[in-house]
Parts: sequence; C-alpha cells; structure tokens
Amino acid sequence: MFHSIRPAILDRMRFLEEIDRRDRADGTPRLARLRQIPPETGRFIALLAAASPAGSWLEIGTSAGYSTMWLALACEQTGRTLTTFELLPEKILLARETIRLAGIEGVVDLVEGDARECLRGYPRVAFCFLDAEKEVYGDCYDAVVPNLAPGGILAADNAVSHEAALQPMLEKVMADARMDSVIVPIGKGVLLSRKR
Repeated sequence: MFHSIRPAILDRMRFLEEIDRRDRADGTPRLARLRQIPPETGRFIALLAAASPAGSWLEIGTSAGYSTMWLALACEQTGRTLTTFELLPEKILLARETIRLAGIEGVVDLVEGDARECLRGYPRVAFCFLDAEKEVYGDCYDAVVPNLAPGGILAADNAVSHEAALQPMLEKVMADARMDSVIVPIGKGVLLSRKR
C-alpha cells in the first residue's frame, strides 16, 4: 500500500508537511495551523482502515487533507470510499485543492460543516478517524459508536499530547463495555477503540 504512492499524492504530502513544519515554527495561530498528523500516524490509520470490516469510512476533521490522503490510499487498495468532514472555510479550500491535486476525487467525499450534525446518519460505520477540536471528541464518540459495525474501529488522534484536555472522554471510552480500547504511543498518541 505504501511502496508505490503515486507521485501526485507524495508531492502533496510533502507540500503539506512543509507548511505544517513552518506553521509550528513561526507562531502561526493555532486555528490557522494545519495541525496534521505525522507520517507514521498516517501509515497506522491507513493500515487500521484497510483491516476494518464492511461498512462506511468517516474522517472527522479534514484540515488540508493530509490524513485524508493516507486513508485514500487504503480506499484505493480496498475498493472503499471515505467521507470526511471539515468546518473551517479556509481549510475546506485547502482540502478541496488537496483532493484535486492528489487525484483522489473518486474515493473521497468532502462534507462541509459540523460533523456532529450528520454523524448519526451513517449506519454501519467500519472505520472512523477523529482529529478535530478536542472539545468535540466526546460528542463525536457518542454519535459514532452506536453506529459502529461489529469489529468497527474508531481511532482518535492526540490521546497523549492532549491527554489532560481529553481525560474525561478517555476515561469514558476506557470504561465503555461496548468497546475494547487502548492508547497506542505512535505520533501524538492514538486512541484505538474496536466495537465488540
């Protein structure tokens, strides 16, 4: 899956990695930064998605589409599609550009708006990647988990780097009898939950 990344995707990944590096170094305001996952987390979520059961794939928090490209690689390998949600207009523009330049329009559907208003409308979710503002994690978890297919996977980024802010949600997830969960120390820490 990762040995033959098309040049268009690889070029866009490198372009966004450079913007992300620069944003983190130059003091760009938090909401304006891309705040994307590192490449190792991208590989990890793509592998998780590819191993998920039948059902829909969701991404909450597109930003400029970096993680979307990793998931699109898994979509192309498995014949799936990804629905990704983004709220901020400036990031929607970047994400649309990424989807076009990377040539992943056939496997990615970008939904503009608050994912929390739509999530309950997706039955039999096989995979969901959550990487949005930390205060919405709990609401998104509550909306997605009832619709997860048996064996369905929810992965949430920043479980280590934002542990204090996410603590109430993490405690709830770890105590949720519907799910088997663990925090994986990759990138900024990924909460990995699988529906029983």
